[in-house]
Amino acid sequence: MVIRLQHDWWCCALWLCVLLPNAVIADDVPVYAEHQNLSYFVDVSGQKQPINTPADWAKRREHIAAWMQTVMGPLPKPEKPVPLNVKVEEEVAVGELTRKKISYQTDSIERRVKAFLFLPKVGQASQPAILCLHQTTNIGKSEPAGQGGNPNLHYALHLAQRGYVTLAPDYPSFGDYPFDFAPAHGYTSGSMKAIYDNIRAVDLLQSLPDVDKDRIGCIGHSLGGHNTMFTAFFEPRIKCLVSNCGFTRFHKYYGGALKGWTSSRYMPLIDSRHHNSPDEVPFDFPEIVAGFAPRPFLASSPIGDSNFEVSGVKDSIASAKPIYELLGAADNLQANYPNCAHDFPEDVRKVAYEFFDKHLKK
Repeated sequence: MVIRLQHDWWCCALWLCVLLPNAVIADDVPVYAEHQNLSYFVDVSGQKQPINTPADWAKRREHIAAWMQTVMGPLPKPEKPVPLNVKVEEEVAVGELTRKKISYQTDSIERRVKAFLFLPKVGQASQPAILCLHQTTNIGKSEPAGQGGNPNLHYALHLAQRGYVTLAPDYPSFGDYPFDFAPAHGYTSGSMKAIYDNIRAVDLLQSLPDVDKDRIGCIGHSLGGHNTMFTAFFEPRIKCLVSNCGFTRFHKYYGGALKGWTSSRYMPLIDSRHHNSPDEVPFDFPEIVAGFAPRPFLASSPIGDSNFEVSGVKDSIASAKPIYELLGAADNLQANYPNCAHDFPEDVRKVAYEFFDKHLKK
């Protein structure tokens, strides 16, 4: 019963953080220089206060969300989102699955998101669903859908074969989704555009009669890995998530050289405002990981990953662990450190897929 009460508290607190007015930005939020130290929050008088209760953590999490939005831009919160207006462009059978190529609207921009949707056999009870986000690849959604690229990354197909409804959309500028990231479109960063597109993808999944609305997960590799994390931080309807080769602490990303995070597809303000310095970026991955609590999160982080230094992942997990413990969900924070490179081989995928089975299947 205690854990259930904590979970109910968390749902309310997380929605509060997500729904904060756009005006809650840097001028109203205390500065934190210690992004690994999640033992305190700064009160309105500027004093450090220990985090001893879920309510204390909610204050710190609210500050993290605000600082993330100073770099990524404000999370869109329209009073009435535009209709998804889903269109089916192709429908084929893939074994016992149905694969649909669809397009849908996420905001007022004319460009429509293209995605592959896998449905289990007709007649089954409502199933859990997983949003499957691709890596940096020109073919975008086609890789997780099993239509090219690295077979190890066909996780939208694999998970559908395990009984999940899966949705694999294009990230803006990949696949069939041309996007120029001009500020005139209303987004400060490509990261926030992708986050909002993914939030609307959750809307789409919840609209499907095949989907159990309370059992939605998210998975991604590399770009898809941190795209999963950024989205889940702001989207509480994602109940379970896996990031493979998706992150490390900013100080350990190529030795603190953050240029890779600063293209228009990501967060250009890391360059123009924060001088590519991990000391200046006002948030970091230990805070993001803690922000998932108490939801199940698996960090799948190979020790041979040349993009994302594994020690920075271990630092993040260690920092977030006390928050998971505080919320009564210590076992929901997991990490797998396989002996491989920047990839998602079969034995590593098995751990990830079984993690979803444990937390999303009844």
